[in-house]
This record gives sequence, C-alpha cells and structure tokens, in this order.
Amino acid sequence: MTLDHRTIRNGFGRFATGVTVVTCRNDDGEPHGATVNAFTAVSLEPALCQVTLTRKAKACRFLDAKPFAVNVLAADQIDAAWTFAGRPQGPAPRWADGPTAPVLLGNAATISCLPWRTYDGGDHLIVIGEVTHLSTSDADPLLFFGGAFREMADRTADHWMSSVDCPDIGWFGSGFAPLRTTSTLKG
Repeated sequence: MTLDHRTIRNGFGRFATGVTVVTCRNDDGEPHGATVNAFTAVSLEPALCQVTLTRKAKACRFLDAKPFAVNVLAADQIDAAWTFAGRPQGPAPRWADGPTAPVLLGNAATISCLPWRTYDGGDHLIVIGEVTHLSTSDADPLLFFGGAFREMADRTADHWMSSVDCPDIGWFGSGFAPLRTTSTLKG
C-alpha cells in the first residue's frame, strides 16, 4: 500500500506533541534555532534525548558533532515557535548563553546536550544528544496537535477517580502498604 504524504502527515498529526526549538551555533558562531516537534527521551543512564529534523533544515549541518540545546517551549512562546519555523511573528525571541549552546528564555524546560550519535532517518536526521544540564519551570508547555498549536486544559479529578494510580486515593496515597507474604514452607 502506497500512502501519499498528506495522508501520512494527517495520521502522524493525530499524536499530540510538545513543541521544541533546537538551538545551536551556526558556522559564524551566532545563535541558530529550528522548531521541532519530533523530540523524545531515550535513556536515563546515560541521560539521552532525541530530536528529528528534516534534512532541509539549516540546523542539520550546524548540529554535525556539535553541542545543542532542546528548548521545550512554554504555552506563551507561540511566537518563538513560528519564528524558528521560518514564519517570524511578534517580538524576537530572547536568547541567553547556555551550558552547551545558546538557549531561549522563558521555556517550560531547557535541555543542554553534547552530541552522542546521528542516524539516517529517511528524509530526516535523527540526532541523539547526551544531556549534561536540565532546567525546568512551572510554565505549561506549548502543544501541537492536528496541524495546530494548542494549550493544555485543566485536568478534572474524575479522570483519576477510576484509577488505582490516582495520586490522592490510589496506591500512591498515604494508606499504601506493600503486600506481605508469609512462607508456608517448613524447613
């Protein structure tokens, strides 16, 4: 079965993601960024994360064996998402020097990385970074779903009430006690 690109994009677009901007330095040493929604944690030991960029992105050549940062955008950073997607809107993003590469200010999280591996991903490159520094804020993340930017909605308590994983009344609650076993074997 052959699928056209629009069908594939529409199907993949049904998966909600966060929105990141991968930042690094260009060949002239200036800050550079690219909006990326293909981001995932890979490993805790060692701490690794992955970003996937279209081979058409200028950032691909700037990331070749170079440090970078993954800026998890906050809900109020939609202008930054558009700017680094090549459609500048609103005020220019605010930059700072990060532990490994330039970073944006105001993120929900900032993940600074050293290069780990790069893999072929068809028309994309899969870039794995070793996390050397991570900072978070209380800001809600910017989301992307169905071809549009979104924001998180408040969670209702009803969702958790039917789950034993409910942080308030489930096994996480203060009444949790591990199962006790007694041996019936006589030795």
